[in-house]
Amino acid sequence: MPNAIQIHQPGGPDVLRWEGVEVGVPGPGEVRIAQRAAGLNFIDVYHRTGAYPQAVPFIPGVEGAGDVAAIGDKVTGFAVGDRVAYAGPIGGYAETRLIAADRLVHLPDGIAYDHAAAMMLQGMTARMLLRSVYAVKPDDTILVHAAAGGVGLILCQWAAAIGARVIGTVSSDAKAELARAHGCHHPINYTCTDFVAETLRITDGVGLPVVYDSVGKDTFLRSFDCLAPRGLMVSFGQSSGAIEPFSPAILAQKGSLFLTRPTLFTYIADPADLQASAAELFEVVASGKVAIEIHQRFALAEAAEAHLALEARRTTGSTILTV
Repeated sequence: MPNAIQIHQPGGPDVLRWEGVEVGVPGPGEVRIAQRAAGLNFIDVYHRTGAYPQAVPFIPGVEGAGDVAAIGDKVTGFAVGDRVAYAGPIGGYAETRLIAADRLVHLPDGIAYDHAAAMMLQGMTARMLLRSVYAVKPDDTILVHAAAGGVGLILCQWAAAIGARVIGTVSSDAKAELARAHGCHHPINYTCTDFVAETLRITDGVGLPVVYDSVGKDTFLRSFDCLAPRGLMVSFGQSSGAIEPFSPAILAQKGSLFLTRPTLFTYIADPADLQASAAELFEVVASGKVAIEIHQRFALAEAAEAHLALEARRTTGSTILTV
């Protein structure tokens, strides 16, 4: 019997249980994967704590990579032994899992399983932010919060490759140097420097066309002050806590601003969009313009320790759980 991490009730990292699970045969349109690695993301914490409620028991994890072990009826385009990866369907913290075939992408030979598990959710999120939510142009100046995190490092590199000037916030001097080495032109250690004042200094008081914020409560409202009139605030996470209610009138008062709360799963709901997103991600990684930095590795059975490190902000870059 294969093992997986299961959650029987919401709570802290201690609710992550390593136990045997039944994995049936794939049904119509399904594939069974023998997983090699799974990615760790903050959405896993939201699922674990109940911030994003799930029916219990459930297996967390929304990205991974492995090999096709069996295919169900009406599955086309995949064969047993194919190398595959995915982002989206929950259930990734498992040695073996079932998944809808239209949620899978073929993994190019040049992309390792570990790097695929580390890049699918974060990399396609970065593509969504830079290409679809706001189309970053050469010579744009943008602000990336949590610039040394998994999505942050990819965002900085990709935006710099486009030709944008990147400002990024980080929590330490070491993270500032890491962000700088990955395309962030102006890292700001927010523990000792006011990021609003520094952003306005860098932009000569003009402000920015867009802010990308995965931090939430600690940065959200002050980020409005970094935007130019009619600028776009992109809130795509809340690692510091949920954003408190605020009046939409603030958007008018601060320059007719725009606000969006995108989720990748909407942008890749159509299988064609999923394939296009993954293809562009694989291309930019293969070109060397974006390096996927895996800075932490844990055995899948040690998922609780991985969650503790993530929530304590002891991680940089990507973290994977190995099977």
